[in-house]
Amino acid sequence: MEDKALLTELEPEVERLLNRHLDSAEDWYPHEHVPWERAAHLLSDGFTHGEPALSQGARSALLVNLLTEDNLPWYTRTISRVFGGKSAWGDWVQRWTAEEGRHAIVMRDYITVSGLVDPRVLEDGRMAQVSGAVVPEPETVVDGMCYVAIQELATRISHRNTGTVLDDPVGYDVMMKLSSDENRHHLFYRDLVTATLEIDPSAVVEALHRQVTNFEMPGVGIPGFTDHARHIAAAGIYDFAIHHERIIVPLVFRQWAIDKVGGLSAGAEKARDDMMHFIERVGRVARRQIERREAAAAAMNPA
Repeated sequence: MEDKALLTELEPEVERLLNRHLDSAEDWYPHEHVPWERAAHLLSDGFTHGEPALSQGARSALLVNLLTEDNLPWYTRTISRVFGGKSAWGDWVQRWTAEEGRHAIVMRDYITVSGLVDPRVLEDGRMAQVSGAVVPEPETVVDGMCYVAIQELATRISHRNTGTVLDDPVGYDVMMKLSSDENRHHLFYRDLVTATLEIDPSAVVEALHRQVTNFEMPGVGIPGFTDHARHIAAAGIYDFAIHHERIIVPLVFRQWAIDKVGGLSAGAEKARDDMMHFIERVGRVARRQIERREAAAAAMNPA
């Protein structure tokens, strides 16, 4: 089905999902979640460059998560190109943009007043990230839906896991607030893909094959992203194993049951077979990663 026709057919479902989202959405204010009293020492001592108790993995996660949110102008441009217009689709894009905008505000204020990352590093990163305008560019409407369904779930998990390693109740609460927003965004796109499966299963399977096998988190344009990703993985915040066990397997097999979808074209059947083999290979790598992590933990904490 052509993109324009698919957008039109899906619009009643988009309106339903948007109304569901608005009914469940929580209004919150970034300034109410920032520990402003921590800023007092900055006036006399200046900004610190990371508290000793903060691991490199946690610091990298905060930096990457924030700079990812900072790139909102280009995500909005892309999502408007794919889904926008004067319709329920456009209303969703605008609401999504408004909600995501709060994330960068509260994260930057929390990080700054807590002295966790040098503000110059944050600003240099923001300038590089937004100036570079590197964002995923899905080739079809279905590709866009599949990508963001995966990405929003990945972001939810990354935010939540970042909160758990901060060892700071305030930071934990900030990241949980963001995680809750991202989960609602994920549910919107997850259920939209489910609806699209009923209309054009072959298109969904082919798009999902492309997105699963080529998936990259939106932070790939961040300076030093590879090193940051390595630190984030080492801290157990987001790695191959998490991506496989908590994102790909639940979505592909349990939520969408792609292995059981019928009525596929020959091209979609091949795409499904290729994707299943890919997921199996990723699973093997993920299991080895878990085994190495468990062995390292056991070595550090012998019985």
